[in-house]
Amino acid sequence: MKMALSLARRGLGVTWPNPAVGCILVNNGQIVGRGWTQPSGRPHAETVALAQAGNAAKGATAYVTLEPCAHHGQTPPCSEALIKAGVARIVGAMEDSDARVSGRGFEQLRNAGIAVETGLCAQEAAQLNAGFFLKTQFGRPLLTLKLALTLDGRIATRTGDSQWITGPNARRAVHMMRARYDAVLVGAGTVRADDPSLTVRGLGISHQPVRIVVSQGLNIPTENTLAKTAQEIPVWLCHGPNAPLERKKAWGSKGAQLIACESSESGLDPLSVLINLGSKGLTRVFCEGGGTLAASLLNADLVDRLVIHTAGVVIGGDGRAGVASLDLDVLAHAARLKLVSHRKLGDDIEHVWERI
Repeated sequence: MKMALSLARRGLGVTWPNPAVGCILVNNGQIVGRGWTQPSGRPHAETVALAQAGNAAKGATAYVTLEPCAHHGQTPPCSEALIKAGVARIVGAMEDSDARVSGRGFEQLRNAGIAVETGLCAQEAAQLNAGFFLKTQFGRPLLTLKLALTLDGRIATRTGDSQWITGPNARRAVHMMRARYDAVLVGAGTVRADDPSLTVRGLGISHQPVRIVVSQGLNIPTENTLAKTAQEIPVWLCHGPNAPLERKKAWGSKGAQLIACESSESGLDPLSVLINLGSKGLTRVFCEGGGTLAASLLNADLVDRLVIHTAGVVIGGDGRAGVASLDLDVLAHAARLKLVSHRKLGDDIEHVWERI
């Protein structure tokens, strides 16, 4: 199952709207087939492994990181393919939360006389597809917030100069993280200040995440890097209900997809933004700030994972804060997270936190 989980991780960032699944077929102590969910979610991991195994799948044990699908979509269900191939035993990590499956896959396999065991490495499998489960259960993707900070918690000087706070090792790590997410999300202020490309670079891969900007009034220039590349790499703009029509037309002509979201007193409603992104199939979103968007997401308790890259730099109190005001008066009301990992990245330090 550990090997199947490792295969499944290859699909992170490329299989949405489907989960990233891995499958290993073992017959007489030998691996006869292996597969993982392919880009855009098809073919499924089981289908790939069965094709590789051929006749050797008969009598084999299938180790799958998620319950095989049981519904007819664009392709026949994997449960039927496993039955037809003569697989004798299924070891599944966990049940699928998708209402179209949710136990039906395992039930079909048992009804066909196949021995089914579940629960092996269930916690690891749940963490792997946490975004998919959030989408199927609550309609929103998993949200990771990444901030590159000075020792005193700043993301830029008072003039907005921020390139570069962290060193090359930390920046390379960010590109590796981007590659494992369906989309990269930033606020309009970041686009205006930095003119980012938000792409994965230096890793030799062709796949790129969707690039998303949150801007209530679409007050972002249309002659920036995102606008110039929107025809090649998707750009989605989350805007408010009263965004000016001329700005919507201008960005639409560049090839951007416009997503109308609900507004709150302080700007776009962050939950509405994530629900809209979930409805479009996204399961994992990587937010890179800036401070206003970070504060909005933290205030709404929508940050599932927080990645902090800290550099040995001090800017001072007049620098721009990594997280804007949260209007907190009582310490007990502050968000509390648990540290899950830390490592050194050149001269910088990475801390990864998750909600308690």
